[in-house]
Amino acid sequence: KGNTKSIKGWGKFAIDFTRLGYEVVMMDYRGFDKSTGKRTVEAMKRDSQFIYEIVKNEFSEDRIIVYGRSLGSGFAARLASKNNPRLLILTSPIYSLLRTIHRYLPFMPAKPFLRYNIPTFQYLKNVRCPIKIIHGSDDKLVPINTAVDLSEINPKLTRLYVILGAGHIDIHQFEEYHRVMEEIFEERKVFIDTDKTSFGYSHRK
Repeated sequence: KGNTKSIKGWGKFAIDFTRLGYEVVMMDYRGFDKSTGKRTVEAMKRDSQFIYEIVKNEFSEDRIIVYGRSLGSGFAARLASKNNPRLLILTSPIYSLLRTIHRYLPFMPAKPFLRYNIPTFQYLKNVRCPIKIIHGSDDKLVPINTAVDLSEINPKLTRLYVILGAGHIDIHQFEEYHRVMEEIFEERKVFIDTDKTSFGYSHRK
């Protein structure tokens, strides 16, 4: 999930997955709602891996999809890089917490924030499963160029979906977002015979 509220609020979004026939496991970060403990990036990394291990006891990894939204994209990308899920989906992902902070506080020294950095871009380099990135074209908090940059890190495995008109927190209010989610989860694969397309054509010849 993102960096605000608890799963009291985020839990209602489970319907976006259950309607497609999937079970959902969500985690609250330390210090949110009933989750206790000192909140550190390293501790939250361990927490997410711990939960992943529980899920692995019930399902083989080829049946596990990792989903992260906003701040949660960093933890999701890390999980996918350290494990072998079937799929990684990132909605409105951050490039890194440090880059996001620099965008809004450009004159602040970086050192105090380094211990909280979550380098999504670094984790994506080591992801081996398909990566789906969903981003709103009008996202003012995390601009669309962030998603473009992330999609270029592991391009052979990545597909970027742009939701026209969507912002950062209202992306689920767009019908196209739910169409994209359904397409991703149903994994509709279309074989294309490139010999019968313009693939490889040149304007110069």
